[in-house]
Amino acid sequence: MGSYSTPLISSLNVIILLVSLFSSEFGLIRHGATLGINYGQVANNLPSPQRVLSLVSSLNINKIRIYDTNPQVLSAFANSGVDIIVTVPNEMVAQLTDRQQALQWLISNVKPYLPATKISGIQLGNEVYTSDDQTLMSNLVPAMTIIHEALVQLGLDSYIHVSTANSLAVIENSYPPSLASFQQDIQPLMAPFLRFLAITKSPFWINAYPYFAYKDDPTRIPLNYVLMNPNKGMVDPYTKLYYDNMLYAQVDAVTFAMARMGYGGIEVRVSETGWPSKGDVNEVGATMENARVYNKNLMMRQVRNEGTPLRPKQRLEVYLFALFNEDMKPGPTSERNYGLYQPDGILTYNLGLTTLKSDMPPQVSSSSAAKGQREEFGKLWILICTLISQALMRRAII
Repeated sequence: MGSYSTPLISSLNVIILLVSLFSSEFGLIRHGATLGINYGQVANNLPSPQRVLSLVSSLNINKIRIYDTNPQVLSAFANSGVDIIVTVPNEMVAQLTDRQQALQWLISNVKPYLPATKISGIQLGNEVYTSDDQTLMSNLVPAMTIIHEALVQLGLDSYIHVSTANSLAVIENSYPPSLASFQQDIQPLMAPFLRFLAITKSPFWINAYPYFAYKDDPTRIPLNYVLMNPNKGMVDPYTKLYYDNMLYAQVDAVTFAMARMGYGGIEVRVSETGWPSKGDVNEVGATMENARVYNKNLMMRQVRNEGTPLRPKQRLEVYLFALFNEDMKPGPTSERNYGLYQPDGILTYNLGLTTLKSDMPPQVSSSSAAKGQREEFGKLWILICTLISQALMRRAII
């Protein structure tokens, strides 16, 4: 018997992953059209939370993510219907590995605002697995587990999920998406994290910025591909799935990486993505026009309830970064220029988000949706059979 070549092994592995991933995606109901945005507050002259609520409402946005549990924000958004994800800062994760402190944190920082304020998620830390802080990384899952147990104790676990936001750097290789895997050194930590998400039915949040890929290699990465403008796109050579933008390819790469570890059914959501309107000389592509185009194209896709090529029936939930330019953030110029608004409430550029709501297509009937799902299943089954046939033919030649 001849030995398998690397491409053949990759093809067979991808076939197995596709069957697993599609079986977990088939039958999912598309989410309602909503827009999410990150509300950072590292600035010295931001509008009051009450004024921020007015701005968010004017943009037809009804989901926000904050980086703490600011009581003024949580109080201001009471009875607004705006969905809020709160964050436990990295430096606080360790103390929440203690059951009593975790329960007290919830009682002090979350429970008083419910149900008037719609808190739907708690994110413990931000980009923990790429922080190089071994203690923080090892404390994350125990803290998440204990916070979840405290939510159960308070009867809040069915309303509030627990997760964390990860940098895309947790992925070792993201091209093509079907061959993606997690960085080898964090896989032992990633396994219990994914197990927790699967058990609690919580999402995997990813901070994904196509801008960084373009900035680092502008001669080889087409600008229109990262901006979601019309372009020829790319086809994954193993799945034959077509990608017309980098963000969707990055998200599907995360799904494939999880599937390689046996957790392909976990939903991937984008906790941060955006484009800077200004940057330093070496920050290629950081312009106001590129920021406007990327964010407008992203939001138009959101209102159309788009899913990724791997999960076409599951609307990709995305939180835009960010609501405001944060003038006190350290680092390069771009770090202070991701906002739709200046800190004083003046628009950085006009996305036209207030008109997007009227562009939504009519809802598809349940029978039409079922027919569409059957068609998707038929297409994927043909693809799987074709890939198996090609793989077996290659094996016969070998």
